[in-house]
Amino acid sequence: MLSVETNETKKGLGIHARRALAYIVLVIMSFLCLFWFYILFVNATRSKGELTQGFTLLPSTHLIQNWKGVMAGTLPVVRGMINSLVVATCSAVLCTYFSTMTAYAIHVYDFKLKKFMFTFILAIMTIPTQVTALGFIQLVADMKLEDNFIPLIIPAIAAPATFFYMKQYMESALPLSLVEAARIDGSGEFRTFNSIVLPLMKPAIAVQAIFTFVANWNNYFTPALVLHDDKMKTLPILIAQLRSADFLKFDMGQVYVTIAFSIFPVIIVYLFLSKYIVQGVAMGSVKG
Repeated sequence: MLSVETNETKKGLGIHARRALAYIVLVIMSFLCLFWFYILFVNATRSKGELTQGFTLLPSTHLIQNWKGVMAGTLPVVRGMINSLVVATCSAVLCTYFSTMTAYAIHVYDFKLKKFMFTFILAIMTIPTQVTALGFIQLVADMKLEDNFIPLIIPAIAAPATFFYMKQYMESALPLSLVEAARIDGSGEFRTFNSIVLPLMKPAIAVQAIFTFVANWNNYFTPALVLHDDKMKTLPILIAQLRSADFLKFDMGQVYVTIAFSIFPVIIVYLFLSKYIVQGVAMGSVKG
């Protein structure tokens, strides 16, 4: 009895030790991630002269002054934020919806080229964006779609990485018997997908919506090739223009406050969708 109790005590201490170590690692990782956000917001409150003096942990009092300087400039920062919101939101919605639909088709239906299509879609992930950039720009110019959001939103629908994530999630979260039961009850394919499959996929959709939103929000390469009018440019392009300004006009405080301003929508999207991510983790732990 004593040996059994001793073994159980050792196991309990081992579990507590691993849990304590996990919490310590999580605290350190959280600090390392959030520390740089704090430094960003501190620098947004400092003037150009204060920033040249070096690093500090204490915020200054020039936040409003920096913001007024950005608003008084020639670049339409607020309009750029609206443009980024339109592109990122539309891309996230369309990408997650059609990627889920594609994964549903590969997961549920049986056809001759099923394995080939799955492999082909994954193979597309190996093609860098820069390789197809020249042909893409020529196509956009031929279609008269320069200074338009369509070339930024429509191609985002084809997202092999999002498709792969959805397909893998369906393997554990979407039993084929459920789809067969819906068909027996007379449900059409689109109704089954929209009313049954999408609600089950909410955690996965939330995760990919965040990734897609952030990727398109921070995207600089493609918008810089397509958008030329300042009124149509997204926020990353305008921030780059602030940084590349003439030395006498360059104000790092304004750059920092613009970057801080650009981060808020990403934080809001994450806070809005984070509950679905927690549900997905909980669901996966129960199934495991």
